[in-house]
Amino acid sequence: MKRIVLLVLTNLAVMLVLSATLRILGIDRYLTMNGLNVSQLLVFSVVVGFTGAIISLLMSKSMAKWSTGAQVIAPNAPRTQQEAWLLDTVHQLADRAGIGRPEVAIYEGPPNAFATGAFKNDALVAVSTGLLESMTEEEVTAVLGHEVAHIANGDMVTLTLIQGVVNTFVVFLARVVGYFIDKAVFRSERGIGPGYYITVIVCEILFGIVASIIVAWFSRQREYRADAGSAHLLGSRDPMIRALARLGGLESGPLPKSFEASGIAGGGAISALFASHPPIQSRIAALQRG
Repeated sequence: MKRIVLLVLTNLAVMLVLSATLRILGIDRYLTMNGLNVSQLLVFSVVVGFTGAIISLLMSKSMAKWSTGAQVIAPNAPRTQQEAWLLDTVHQLADRAGIGRPEVAIYEGPPNAFATGAFKNDALVAVSTGLLESMTEEEVTAVLGHEVAHIANGDMVTLTLIQGVVNTFVVFLARVVGYFIDKAVFRSERGIGPGYYITVIVCEILFGIVASIIVAWFSRQREYRADAGSAHLLGSRDPMIRALARLGGLESGPLPKSFEASGIAGGGAISALFASHPPIQSRIAALQRG
């Protein structure tokens, strides 16, 4: 319920901030006089900005299973001792975190793990075979604590809200700039001309790059919180520090781009600005500082 309220309030806040800014600068009146309905554009931008992000969140569990080939462990019928241990460990951590017990899955691949899902009490934690084979039980437990902390912190919903907000600004600003360019440069007198569409496409690409940097920054911050959350659930920082140190010496497996930010280790990034995860050494240092 809190997340629904937060979503509504975020939508309203975005609309109010954009609307107030345009009125203060006099842009609202100018655009309306010249044929662009700002109120309708605001509503359109919010709908477009949040719809894709919310749909992706709601589909995240099924998409994660499909894209990684993850096999969910049957709660009442684990097939091996390892599956039984994995299931029991995740459930214990979830109980400590005060959330519903998530589905637990294993998928074939190099070392990595992720958590996803739209709701705290109906999430998914998946671990790769590579991670299970290359880490001790204590280190795997720390990684699982990290993923459970993501769920308990509501990180999937938070990142969706952030993505929706930046999407809204991208959609809105691209069309405002496109309108100005079309009128001032291309001199379109009736309706909108090709200059508008060209400018909108270019601006959406450029603004989208900036938006990606913003979202990546928030993603990195939640990794620090999830590391700290794992330490809290386990009662010690040492297992998470050892797990990160081990992970730093391994070649982590890439995850599908749609939920790469959900993994314990991020994929390669063009630069630090676009990285979904902070460097391993920075994460270890943050835990050591407490």
